[in-house]
This record gives sequence, C-alpha cells and structure tokens, in this order.
Amino acid sequence: YFLLSHLAFSDISMSSVTVPKMLMNMHTQQQCIPYVGCISQLYFFLVFGGLDNLLLAIMAYDRYVAICHPLHYTTIVKKELCVLLVAGSWIISCGNALLHTVLIVQLSFCANNVITHFFCELSVLLKLSCSDISLNELVIFTEGGMLLFLPLAIVLGSYIRIGTIILKAPSTKRLLKAFSTCGSHLLVVSLYFGTLAGVYFLSSSWDSKDITAAVMYTVVTPMLNPLIYT
Repeated sequence: YFLLSHLAFSDISMSSVTVPKMLMNMHTQQQCIPYVGCISQLYFFLVFGGLDNLLLAIMAYDRYVAICHPLHYTTIVKKELCVLLVAGSWIISCGNALLHTVLIVQLSFCANNVITHFFCELSVLLKLSCSDISLNELVIFTEGGMLLFLPLAIVLGSYIRIGTIILKAPSTKRLLKAFSTCGSHLLVVSLYFGTLAGVYFLSSSWDSKDITAAVMYTVVTPMLNPLIYT
C-alpha cells in the first residue's frame, strides 16, 4: 500500500499535467500554450512518467519476493527499504527530467511552432527546433533509454522468475494465488509499457493513432489503475 499510494499520486499528477490544458483547449478552441508553460509541462510530465516506470519495477520486485521468498518477505521488504527505493525513484526521475529540460531550453525555435500533439512532448519539441539536436538525441538514447529499459528488464525478470517457480510444481491453487498477487500489476504494466512501445518504437511519425496511444498511457491507464488495484 505504501508503493500503491505513490503510484496513485504519480498517476494523478501525470494526468493533471496534460488533461486540464487539453480540456481547456477543447472548450475555448484556442489551442495555444506559452513557452514557459510548455517547458513546465514537459518537465513535470517527464518527472511523473519516469516515476511511474520506476515504481512499477519496484512493485514487480515486491511481487517476486512475496511469491518466491514468502517466509523471508517481512525481513527483505522492510519499510526502510521501501522508503529508500521510493526516495531514489523520486531523485532519479527529477534529475532525468531536469537534464532533458535544461537541454531543451538551450535550443532555438525559429520555424513553425505548431505542436502536433495535445501536450508538449519531448520528441515533438525536438522536431520543431532549428538547432543541432544531436546532444539531446544522444542523452535520450543513453540516459533516457536506461530509465525505460532497466525498469522493464526488472519487471520481465521478476515475472520470468515467478513463472519458473510456479511451473516447477504447477497446481490450480498455486496459479490462482499467483494471479491474485500479480494479476493487477501485470495488467497495469501491460497497458502502460504496451502503449509506450506503440508510440515510441512501432511508429516513425506522429499521427492520429500515435496520439490515441499517447492518450492511453497519459490518461486512460492512470484512470484505470485505481479500479484495477481495487
């Protein structure tokens, strides 16, 4: 519940960064955002997006310990460890967002400033710049890639290990117990990382399908999380 409370706060915050502005634009039909507002939106979106990645990885590890080492769970997953992991997640997420934001404000935007999205997304802003963005791209592929793939690797590794433990002595009771422990988290992870992959890796340019997928991980998934975990 400690981890869930931080995930819930992160979900509410990530949606609050994008949805109110989107709804105001739809209501007023004035689809514009000031430069400072755009940069602020970018920073907070990166903070809470990165925090979601890390929290889902920590929760996968929590499930792994609960199923694979049930008798040692209370000695391994202590309150101090949870606080340390969550604090580390906040620090890493804020540092990552600050790095990308500082790099983006160094760029010049002297051409068409029409954002083909419903919020100020990093890759879309880079396409608008008339400066050299090679450094930004390098940081995205190295530091940004680690922040995405390392949590995903932890999630996959945890569930692979859980699967091998269960399949060593399969039974309906063990499968149902494992599903009751992992089902909600697995569903959230599939929704979140599935839509992220659809947006950033399976498409070459932004179109209506990509924006729909972006709505999934910025609006729909955070909205469904409380229902799924309940």
